This record gives sequence, C-alpha cells and structure tokens, in this order.
Amino acid sequence: MSESGHLHFKVYKPFEMLSQLHSNDAKESRNKRFLSELYNFPDGIMPIGRLDEKSEGLLLLTTDGKLSDLVNRSGIEKEYYVQLDGEITNEAIEFLQNGVEIGFHGRKYITKSTLVQRLSTLPALPEPDKKLRIGRHRPTSWISITITEGKFRQVRKMTAAVGFPTLRLVRIRIGNINLKELIPGRVTPINELSFLNTNE
Repeated sequence: MSESGHLHFKVYKPFEMLSQLHSNDAKESRNKRFLSELYNFPDGIMPIGRLDEKSEGLLLLTTDGKLSDLVNRSGIEKEYYVQLDGEITNEAIEFLQNGVEIGFHGRKYITKSTLVQRLSTLPALPEPDKKLRIGRHRPTSWISITITEGKFRQVRKMTAAVGFPTLRLVRIRIGNINLKELIPGRVTPINELSFLNTNE
C-alpha cells in the first residue's frame, strides 16, 4: 500500500480482454473477458486509461480516482510496439512523426507530433494470441511509437492512415513504468504511481 493509503497495480492485459472490471450488461458479461478474472482486486479499483479489446500490454489500475484523472489529462508518454502489415517506409514514418489526420467522434483530427522508430530486430514479447491473423506469406514490420495523447484506437488509426494497418499492438510503457517481465494476465502490485513523468 502507498503512503496515501491507495493501492496500485500494473497488469499485462491479454488480447481480447476488456479494460474494465465487469459489465452491467448480462449478455456482454457472458461473451467477454474482464480484468476481474485476473486478480482479487480491492474495492474502488479503476483502470487508468484503456487499451482496446484487440490490444495488449501494460495497464495501470489504482484506487486513487484523483490520480487516475490526473494521469489521463497530463500528457504522459505511452510507448507501444506495433506490428504492421507490410514493410513500413521512411516516408510513412515521417508522416506519423509529424502528425496525421484521423477520425475522432465523427470529426477530423490531426495527431500531435510523436516519436516513431523502426525496430530492426523483433521485440522480445510473448507469442501472439492464436486468434491474431498475422499472415505468414506477407511481410510485416515493427515500430515503436510514443504518444502523449489517448484518443480511441489512436495508434491503429494512425498506422492505417499512412497505409500500414496494425496487426498487433502492445503497450510497453506508461511514463517510466515498464511492462518488463510481465506475461499476459500477470498482475503485480506497485508501491507508487507518483513518479510518472509527463511530457509537458
């Protein structure tokens, strides 16, 4: 438990699990997977931000609602490893870095400038879920992308906008908290979240 009396956790959210503890929709509860199956979380726990159902990787949870709101609004860096359909070009990387146009709530939105790097070696990640249809006969490539925003499905929309759809998306870092040795479904209590660095 932290000095504030709040509890914090880091989780490797598996592919096809929702970033929520449960659902009030009975049908959804039967057909979807929720974070509550991973750990006996304390009352009042909430995820800080979200990962969409088809994405995986680092998710933070806390009982501190004020902290959760602060993190979501404060421009903290979020880094992802992204496997793309096709061999990404230098031109596409430059477009991603400078900002691209995506749709958000029915409107056009230009993303902020961001850090994008081509990964020359395959990242050390758990094997992909078998439901991920990653073609063996088409070339793929990997990038690291670091954003300070969190629009819905933003990274997927960004890579699609430059012609390289996302096949696999893994969040590896939030601020200076890293996924490290976690494997899908693993939950680890952490002492503090106050050392998260912002980009402001």
